[in-house]
Amino acid sequence: MTIFGVALLAVCTLIGVLLGDLLGMALHVKSNVGGVGIAMILLILARAWLQKRGALSHPFKLGVEFWASLYIPIVVAMASIQNVAGAIKGGPVVVTAALGSVLLCWGVMALIGRFGRDEASEPHAARVLAGDPE
Repeated sequence: MTIFGVALLAVCTLIGVLLGDLLGMALHVKSNVGGVGIAMILLILARAWLQKRGALSHPFKLGVEFWASLYIPIVVAMASIQNVAGAIKGGPVVVTAALGSVLLCWGVMALIGRFGRDEASEPHAARVLAGDPE
C-alpha cells in the first residue's frame, strides 16, 4: 500500500508545483514560489481528509505516513540548493515574504493556543506532568 502514498504525494506535488508557478507569475517572478511547501500542506490536508472520512486502511495509512515523513527531508534538501544571496539582491519581495510568513505563523500559533485548548484534557495533562500516568 506504499504505492498509494506515492500516488498521493505525486498528486500533491503536481498541484503544489502548478500553484507555485502560478504564484510566481502573479508576483512577476520567473520562478516557482512555494510550490514544495504548498505540496506539503496539501499532503497534510489530504491525509487528514482521508482519515476523517475513514478511507485510510492501516496499510494505506502506513504508506502515506512513510512518504509524509520522507517529504520533510526532501524539502530541506531542496531549500538548501536555493540561491539565497541572489534572492535577497532581487528586491524587497523576499524580505517582505519572509517577514510576512513568520508573522502569519506566529499569529496562527497564538490563535491555536488560545482557542484550541480542551478544558477537559488540561487537568489530565497536569496530572501526567506531575508524574501520575492515570
